[in-house]
Amino acid sequence: MNGTRTSDTATDLPALASYPDLAGKTVVITGGSRGIGARTARAFAAQGARVCIVGRDRQALDAVRAGLTAGGGQDEPRSQAISVVADVTDSAALESVRAEVAQRLGPVDVLAAFAGGQGHPTPSPQLTEERWRQILDSDLTSTFLTIQAFLPAMLERGRGTILTMASSAGREPSQANLAYATAKAGLVMLTRHLATELGPHGIRVNCLAPSAIRTEKVAQQMPAEVARQVAAAHPLGRIGSTQDVAQAALFLASDAAAWLTGLTIDVAGGRITTH
Repeated sequence: MNGTRTSDTATDLPALASYPDLAGKTVVITGGSRGIGARTARAFAAQGARVCIVGRDRQALDAVRAGLTAGGGQDEPRSQAISVVADVTDSAALESVRAEVAQRLGPVDVLAAFAGGQGHPTPSPQLTEERWRQILDSDLTSTFLTIQAFLPAMLERGRGTILTMASSAGREPSQANLAYATAKAGLVMLTRHLATELGPHGIRVNCLAPSAIRTEKVAQQMPAEVARQVAAAHPLGRIGSTQDVAQAALFLASDAAAWLTGLTIDVAGGRITTH
C-alpha cells in the first residue's frame, strides 16, 4: 500500500483537541501505568483535569504521575494527579481506591476502566480452564468491579461518565485468544446495557474498541515487516497510536458528546466494518 506508515512520532500526531469543560473534573483511569491508559491520563491532565491512575506497577505509575504533575508548557498545564497501586480484580482493593480518590481529589466525574490486555494468541484447544478464568477476570470482571465501586457516588450525584475498553478482537474474529475475544465482546454489551439502565440517572456509558495500537510493548516486540503488513491492512495506512485512543476518550468524556451513550467507537483506522 502506497503511503503506509508504521510508526508515529510526536510530529506525526495531531495536537490534542481542547475540551474546556474537562478542566477541574476528577478522572480515574485503571490500567494507567503504561500504554493507552498512560497516554489517556496525559491527555486528561492536559485539559486541566484532576487525574488518578491505577495499576499494579508502582514504579511505572510513579513515572507517569510525575509527568502529569510536571506540566509541559501552555498545552499541558500542571495537573493535580495521584497514583494508587491496586489489583482491579479485587473488589476490596477497588473500594480502597474509591475512598482515597474521594478524600484526595473529590467526587469522580469520569471513570475510564481501561485495565486488561490478555490477548496473546493461544489456540483454543490449548486454552486451559485456569487461563480462561484468569483472562475473563482481567478483561471483563475487572471492569464490572471497577464500575461497581464508583457507581454509587455517581448515582447519588445524578451525573457521571464511564468509559470501557473493548478491542477489535471483540468485534470480529482475530488472532487473539478466545477468552480475550469473549471478554471484549462482553464489554460491548456491558456498555450498552449499563447505558440503557443508567441514562435516566444522568450517567453516560460508552466504549472504545481499538485495533492495532503502537504501545511501548508493541513497538518493542513487533518486527518491522510485520508492522508494515499490519499497517497495510488498515485503510488509513498506519498502525494506531495511543494518542488516537486518548483523543476519542476525551471526546466521549466531554460535553461535546453529551447526547452520546451506549456506543462502541472503533478506533481502528477504518478496518472494522461489521457491528
